Order: sequence, then C-alpha cells, then structure tokens
Amino acid sequence: MAKIKSFEDLQVWQTARDICNDIWLLFEKTSLGKDFDLRNQMSRSSGSVMDNISEGFERSGNREFIHFLSIAKGSCGELKSKLYRALDRKHINEEEFESLTVKINLENSKLGSFIVYLNSTEYKGSKFNQSASNPKPETKNKQP
Repeated sequence: MAKIKSFEDLQVWQTARDICNDIWLLFEKTSLGKDFDLRNQMSRSSGSVMDNISEGFERSGNREFIHFLSIAKGSCGELKSKLYRALDRKHINEEEFESLTVKINLENSKLGSFIVYLNSTEYKGSKFNQSASNPKPETKNKQP
C-alpha cells in the first residue's frame, strides 16, 4: 500500500473534487446557474467537503482529522438536500439528480468508513511523534 503524503493522495478528497466539479457543470448547463442563492449554497457545501478533508489532513493529528472528516460528511448530507431542492425547482432532471446522489452517497459512506478506520488505529498522527531532534523537555522535579 502506498504511503499517503498529501491530502491530494486521498481517494475521498479526489472524489470530493469530482463531485465539486460535477456541481459546477450543472451551474453551466442548467437553469441552476441562474438561481444564485441555491447555486452559491451548493458551491459552498460541495467545496466544504473537499476543503474539510484537506484541512483535517493538514492538522497532522487523528482526532482533529476525524473531526474535520465528520464535518465533510455533514456537508455531503447538506449538498444532497440542496440537490433535492434543485430537482423540486426543476433546475435538474431525475437522471442528473440520481447520478450525483449516487456519488454523494458513496462519498458519505467512504468518509464514514475512513472515520471508523482512524478511530480504530493506534497511530495518533505525526504531530504526536517525538523524534531525536525534538526530544521531550526534561522536568526539574524528577521522581525518584
């Protein structure tokens, strides 16, 4: 298994980026682009998924990463709800709705599985590793 060196290596981030781009294409090819309030909300919630994955990864600690993955998961739900509004307002058709809903549901499931995995691992994140170049500071009151 390849080592994850950056958030761009994460499949959940790559999928979130694809969803974000799919949403943008809807703005360009449907009347959704003219519903400025809904368009802006959908743009923010789809961007929030990928942004929270990247921000959590960059925090270098599992607890914080899990927290941001949870926020990303919530943004998936928010985006799905907004898709229903776009469908109800006839900005998108059933096929466009279904295609994106399948992707969002899959992303939500992957985020949930990733959270479960991170909760089960003993690794706490790179910011909690002590190295020879950064030893623990000595305390003045040593126990006998």
